[in-house]
Amino acid sequence: MSWYILILAGLFEIGWAIGLEYSDGLTKPVPTVGTIVALVISMVLLAQAVKDLPIGTAYAVWTGIGAVGTATLGIVLFDEPAALARILFIGVIVVGIVGLHAVSGGH
Repeated sequence: MSWYILILAGLFEIGWAIGLEYSDGLTKPVPTVGTIVALVISMVLLAQAVKDLPIGTAYAVWTGIGAVGTATLGIVLFDEPAALARILFIGVIVVGIVGLHAVSGGH
């Protein structure tokens, strides 16, 4: 169950990271509130996940999910460059996340 909580925490990390762009430096009230709510939820879920998962693994996976999701949405939503090298390196992060899960022994 902790892995599912961690994945959800990572999804909320994507939400607050993307919210930073929409909030225009936390100057637009509605996106700012959404960003802060997503940040708090992400942190609370991460805290719950690390009750059962090693902090190093959980933090790496959490940030990895956030990095992959935010970089991908940056390409899709904000016309950021989709160079082959960038996509390959995003893929490397995904491999790292899967690898950390695999070597955690289902813990």
